Amino acid sequence: MAARTIRFDAAGSATKGSAEVVSEAAVNIVYGTLPYAVMMATPSDLEDFVTGFSLTEGIIRTVDEIRGITITPRAEGIVASVDLAPGRFREHLARRRNLSGRTSCGLCGVESLADIPSAAPGGLRDASTITPQAVAAALEALETCQPLHRLTRSVHAAAWCGRDGSILAAREDVGRHNALDKLIGARLRAGATAGDGFVLVTSRASFEMVEKTAIFGASTLVAVSAPTSLAVERARALGMTLVAVARRDGCIVFTGDLTPERETAFP
Repeated sequence: MAARTIRFDAAGSATKGSAEVVSEAAVNIVYGTLPYAVMMATPSDLEDFVTGFSLTEGIIRTVDEIRGITITPRAEGIVASVDLAPGRFREHLARRRNLSGRTSCGLCGVESLADIPSAAPGGLRDASTITPQAVAAALEALETCQPLHRLTRSVHAAAWCGRDGSILAAREDVGRHNALDKLIGARLRAGATAGDGFVLVTSRASFEMVEKTAIFGASTLVAVSAPTSLAVERARALGMTLVAVARRDGCIVFTGDLTPERETAFP
């Protein structure tokens, strides 16, 4: 949407104009007839979002356990109704919890440490290393895959990259966790696996971003910002490669390794 603005320069002169503002909506995720979470999200690619969210929340184990998703706009927000396979829905009832979602909030509403969704050790699908050049190529290509960010400068992106750094899928959202869930959901719905590539995110590498990446099965996470201590510890425990502070002129490997090409420097 376009919002009216008044722009001031350093000298105090004012100019009237307008600026594009990213859309944000309350998305109520409902399994069966039972509300599960209200997440603040960018209202696009919602089927991808709900699918990825369902996997990383531990509601489903495979995409086949979702029989259908219905998106219903309402005056106060959007309802995303998920039809789970009967057996999966019964298991969901046994572990149901209440969660009040906030933009970019990954663990709000978790009632105990035991309730935090976690990846199983050894569940990564491809532990082979990538090159620094692939990271640089992905960063270069990512700019062309962020149309909403170019328009509003207010959203995060998550991308799935091939071993050469080519971007095979990308999703945007006001929430960094939401963007990653959308990406994971898009890959699941396309029948793709997490092997032979890596995840690139425009945010910091937090514990939840590492966990979601590992639940998907990817062995490498690259982030443009720095990691947290728990992110490093969790990535190390899972055997993941965690690359952060990734820029065009270099990056830092916190766990795992990258494979230089002929010992050349990072571009």
